[in-house]
Amino acid sequence: MGFVLRALVNAATIVVASAIVPGIGVDSAAAALLAGVVLGLINALVRPILVVLTLPLTLVTLGLFLLVLNGICLALTAWLVPGLHVAGFGAAVLGALVISLVSWLLTAFVSDRGHIERYQGRIERY
Repeated sequence: MGFVLRALVNAATIVVASAIVPGIGVDSAAAALLAGVVLGLINALVRPILVVLTLPLTLVTLGLFLLVLNGICLALTAWLVPGLHVAGFGAAVLGALVISLVSWLLTAFVSDRGHIERYQGRIERY
């Protein structure tokens, strides 16, 4: 359940990024959903390897190179998913920044198990 909810969050963030960032486009809702699943898989499988391989560069740039890695993951997603278009590297990095921010905001309400949480003085799970 958690992966499905995170894939939906990824799809929603990709749609938001395509509305905000010039150079990113999504042809349909199905393409956005597929892109959300693929981006989730890339972030789970490929991104940790890239983080380890580029650790010295990440340390030298005080972590800013992670934005470039997120852009690379988004560009790889666009390359794999028909219907998701990224015009260039700058659009990929800016889109990855928007996706990270919106995803962070949306997942603030979702626990690791996929439960939606609501704050009313205490955390309730549904």
